[in-house]
Amino acid sequence: MKYEQGLSYLEVCSPVGLPRRGSRILLFVVGFSAILLTGCVNKAQQNFERPPSPVQVAVAVSQDVPTYLDAIGKTVAREVVSIQPQVSGRITKIHFTDGANVRKGDLLFTIDTRPFESNLRQAQANLSRDGALKKQAEANLVREIAAAKWGLVQVERYRTLVEQGVVPREQYEQYRANYDSLKANVEAARATVGSAAETIKVDAAAIESAKVQLSYCYIRSPIDGRVGQRLVDIGNVVNPGGSNNTSSSNGGSGNGTSSNALLVIERLDPIYADFTISQSNLTEVQQQMREGRLRAEVRIPETGDDPVVGQLTFLDNAVQNATGQVNLRATIPNVGHRFWPGRFVNIRLVLSTIHGAVLVPVSAPQMSANGSFIYVIKQDSTAEQRAVSLGQRQGDLIVVETGVEPGERVVTNGQLGVTPGGKVLIEQPRDAGSPAIGDGSKS
Repeated sequence: MKYEQGLSYLEVCSPVGLPRRGSRILLFVVGFSAILLTGCVNKAQQNFERPPSPVQVAVAVSQDVPTYLDAIGKTVAREVVSIQPQVSGRITKIHFTDGANVRKGDLLFTIDTRPFESNLRQAQANLSRDGALKKQAEANLVREIAAAKWGLVQVERYRTLVEQGVVPREQYEQYRANYDSLKANVEAARATVGSAAETIKVDAAAIESAKVQLSYCYIRSPIDGRVGQRLVDIGNVVNPGGSNNTSSSNGGSGNGTSSNALLVIERLDPIYADFTISQSNLTEVQQQMREGRLRAEVRIPETGDDPVVGQLTFLDNAVQNATGQVNLRATIPNVGHRFWPGRFVNIRLVLSTIHGAVLVPVSAPQMSANGSFIYVIKQDSTAEQRAVSLGQRQGDLIVVETGVEPGERVVTNGQLGVTPGGKVLIEQPRDAGSPAIGDGSKS
């Protein structure tokens, strides 16, 4: 019955004009084809092999690399000089512009010189007067010496006459007393000459003092450096060790300020780079310092310029109690004034050198739950996953302490499509790679 119902269904569904027997043959062919197609699909699924994953590779290299400590520091001027007046007076000239570079000895300010020139002339006049007095005293000394010599001659003559009984002894005693008086006059005249000589020395010292005071009217730069903004204007009265009558139009602190600074000069070349390290690194730094000078590489963070190399020149004598940090200072050249006082910089303190370190591009290591790993390409173009221990970064490369040998090819791009033990297809990078590491492919 079912078979007949099936035939009735075929008869109904068969095309018009198609014989019943032809419909049956068509159904048989269609069913057989479906069976064959299903078998082919299952066979293709059973024989499916994953295609090679496209990757980019590089060859691990071996070279000497430094070990270092990285820190953030700040640049500090090597010398900072606050220019202050040493005499009182009114500013008459300003010989620089704000922010200019000056050399040692360059004239900066001029204070009214007239009072000090007057003092110098007075001291010079005193010297001339006292020089004349000394000459007069010397002339008196010569006269008194001559008188004393004549008195001595008289005494000697009358002594002989007394001994011969020609003149009375009283007359001899009178000449003897006169001679003693003449000798006293000589000593007085000699003392007068000495006093005049000392007065001349005082006058000479007064002249030197007046010259020094006058030189203070010309304020010069004591160092090579860059000036800041001036704190006084022409016409301001300045005083040593006290408040200056300054205006605030040029950045001064106003009338009645407690500071008497006229200007601040900072030496920019060379320049200091101050930074700190943890006390846990102090022992290694001290050991390297005993073996030789440590190199410091300083760069400005926001620029791609090469670092400036300097030397570590200062290690503080104590660890900070609050932070456990140690203050260090490096001295670096600053010819082009790239570094500015107070600016933050990146500092790398180079400690030692690792000889024959294995380096791979920084893009090669990957992270997993078990730590870092790298895909290494074997000779049969299959990828082997290896756990690695990483060291410090060296520019675009990174040190691999364990897990990779020099000359091995490592995957640098396309790790997401790689399966351990799976085939890979090495592709050429689109742009030029690192000059230190190639991709390991043959041209």
